[in-house]
Amino acid sequence: MTTNHFTGTGVAIATPFSLSGDIDFNALSTLVGHLYDGGVEYLVVLGTTGESATLDHAEKQQVFSHVAKVNVGRMPLVAGIGGNDTKGVLRDLVSFELDGYQAVLSVSPYYNKPSQEGLFRHYEAVAGESPLPVIMYNVPGRTGMNVSAETTLRIAEHCPNIIATKEASGNFEQIMQIIRHKPAHFSVISGDDGITLPMIALGAQGVISVVANAYPKIFSDMVRQCLAGDFAAARQGHYRLMEIIQTLFAEGSPSGLKAYLSEMGICGNHFRLPVVPVSDALMTKIRSLMSSL
Repeated sequence: MTTNHFTGTGVAIATPFSLSGDIDFNALSTLVGHLYDGGVEYLVVLGTTGESATLDHAEKQQVFSHVAKVNVGRMPLVAGIGGNDTKGVLRDLVSFELDGYQAVLSVSPYYNKPSQEGLFRHYEAVAGESPLPVIMYNVPGRTGMNVSAETTLRIAEHCPNIIATKEASGNFEQIMQIIRHKPAHFSVISGDDGITLPMIALGAQGVISVVANAYPKIFSDMVRQCLAGDFAAARQGHYRLMEIIQTLFAEGSPSGLKAYLSEMGICGNHFRLPVVPVSDALMTKIRSLMSSL
């Protein structure tokens, strides 16, 4: 497995629900087709945007299998398998049927707030058990604990099965330290749509995106322009989507995203608690931005 599978735009795909809270597999099929037609490079299934925290093990398997079935090998697939109980994550890595998947995205342990040594040992265990290459995921705004540049580089050096980090710290000093000192097999992937352009300018390999669920062509074109070094063209796409990206997270994700997808007729504006739809005021702003775009 090479990291070339994960260059460009990956999409942290949403999980559509019906009004009753069941998984809407027809809408999920529609979303996969929308992303393929939009030209994205790969899909990440059951990340944070996929509301994985509110799905049980059987439902997760259903989503993994359904996406693989409707994708029919068109795009590389990454399975989101993470948690704050290392033993539980290791069990999930071997119990899920992942035919059609090329890698695993595994978020750093949340809530426990482990030390840097604990984070290293967690990923060391994940790397040793995973049947697929692993993309680690650092998102301290959600987990409560930053995976430092030193720890990320230590993991990259000692765990060859960990091939990349989805870096969402927003800390450019940290990002640059990782890019500058990482081993050749290890890639840095943006975990923040709004700073993907400057991250690629610094040496990141692409993005795992939220906004590309709704606007796959505009965003993936922008990323490809960045990777080709055409930043003048890329800035146009970046600024076209800047306000939209801000609204995605103004009242939490994926609340903002599903507002856009529902207005596009791709899936319903439905969630499982504690996630709820955006306010009327934000929906009005979203409709205005959609109209102007």
